[in-house]
Amino acid sequence: MSNTPMTIGIFGGSFDPVHLGHLLVAQAAREELELSRLFFIPAAQSPFKPERQPTAASQRLRLLRLALQGQNWCEVDDQEILRGGISFTIETMLTYRERFPQARLWYLIGADHTAQLPKWRQAQELGALVEFGVMARPGQTQAELPPGFRGRLLTGFPVSISSSQIRQRVRAGLPVDHLVPATVAEAIRDNALYL
Repeated sequence: MSNTPMTIGIFGGSFDPVHLGHLLVAQAAREELELSRLFFIPAAQSPFKPERQPTAASQRLRLLRLALQGQNWCEVDDQEILRGGISFTIETMLTYRERFPQARLWYLIGADHTAQLPKWRQAQELGALVEFGVMARPGQTQAELPPGFRGRLLTGFPVSISSSQIRQRVRAGLPVDHLVPATVAEAIRDNALYL
């Protein structure tokens, strides 16, 4: 039996809807950070988008579970949705530290969010608790982590897909095939989501 500590990846976000860009970030993190497990954690409500009401949690969870079917190295954690209200990363990370006391914890974040880290709730405690795996979108400069935050930049498979772009395409009657997993595209169509 190996004495190497477990390496856990945590990927938070609205996932409204989950798309191939999210899955490619997860794959890159799995490979580059040598993750033992990866947890996707859909937020109940983002503290940085208080004006935007996300799609019903049940629908977002369903699409996420469809997208991850058959992937035994990652899973969906619905704790932020069950907790309700505004989702604060520190609350979730404290549950992971308790659940995996010896593990190395990596929180996945887009390079466009790194400058905001000092404004996150209990930022200093969060910086001591986890490391950050930072991914840039195409055309973005790779952002450095602010003082007090540790981590590394991921090379990944940069693609320019966003959930808002997918919602706009659905509303415009345009296909989203090849931007989301086939099961997700089918569920969006069958349930008339994002219209």
